[in-house]
Amino acid sequence: MPQRTIDLSVIITITEQQWYDNIAEIYHKYKKSIEASGLSYEFIYVTDSDSTKILKELAELNDKGERISIVKLGRWFGDATAVNLGFEQSCGKYILTLPTYIQIAEEELARILDKAGSYDMIIAQRKKRLDHQIKSRIFHKMVKKIVGQEFHDLGCKVRLLKREVLENIYIYGDQSRFLPLIATKNGYKIHEIPVTAFQSEKFHKSYFLGHFIQRFVDLISIFFLIKFTKKPLRFFGFPGIISFSLGAVLGIYLFIERAFFNVPLADKPIVLVSILLIIFGVQLFAIGLVAEIIIFTHSKESKDYVTESIYHADTVQEADHIVS
Repeated sequence: MPQRTIDLSVIITITEQQWYDNIAEIYHKYKKSIEASGLSYEFIYVTDSDSTKILKELAELNDKGERISIVKLGRWFGDATAVNLGFEQSCGKYILTLPTYIQIAEEELARILDKAGSYDMIIAQRKKRLDHQIKSRIFHKMVKKIVGQEFHDLGCKVRLLKREVLENIYIYGDQSRFLPLIATKNGYKIHEIPVTAFQSEKFHKSYFLGHFIQRFVDLISIFFLIKFTKKPLRFFGFPGIISFSLGAVLGIYLFIERAFFNVPLADKPIVLVSILLIIFGVQLFAIGLVAEIIIFTHSKESKDYVTESIYHADTVQEADHIVS
């Protein structure tokens, strides 16, 4: 990480497959809002694009003396990886992630920056949106049902977070969308601030069914990361025990039939079903047990919690003395 320290590092990720507009125009709009906050800042663009237009616009901004850095990837490794790379090049006390197109009204960005330091992460919740709100509501209801956390606009890339959040949480692939979920699981305080969405059809984005299927698959992976990362035996052990028990009960029933009622078993497929259930149950339980042992072995190397404050005994006694 660079040695200098500033207030705010702005990270903008661009991929050639991503929809974008005039980069220089968007940059100056962002810059105007940030300068109004009085914070010292830097811009970091992360891109995989070989597009002459994109690289030319970024180079021109740099040549004009604008405070921007450019990180170019060999190929696209996901938005989360791009954010991590941008973070590695940053030196701000706060990190602001922004999209390549305007998602919220320009004056709303100042409201978000005014709350810097009040929460570990602030995410924008767009109101009066012009895009597909019904699909978004369905998706967020699924998030609440599956993960148990309630958010309303995980698709908005306008997020302000303390540096320590990305220092302690590693995200990869397309997990940047679900960063608030992972941060909440680790004990960080997340705040959604309602803002007015940018009212222009020019920046309207359309998503196909495949996009929502991908997000659902990502949501399932996040569910496992949040719920069972530290306790895999609970996930694998319970269905394993159920499967083993069903197989054992069927086996006992078949044994009684054969031993006491002389019922032939050679032509009964249920014998194979019983054996398969027992084997499947043992395998599931074994997978959970092995995963539990691996996690226990490496538990000292991993940290999935945040310490908010520590009060030492001598500090408390001193405070009591002052009060008396």
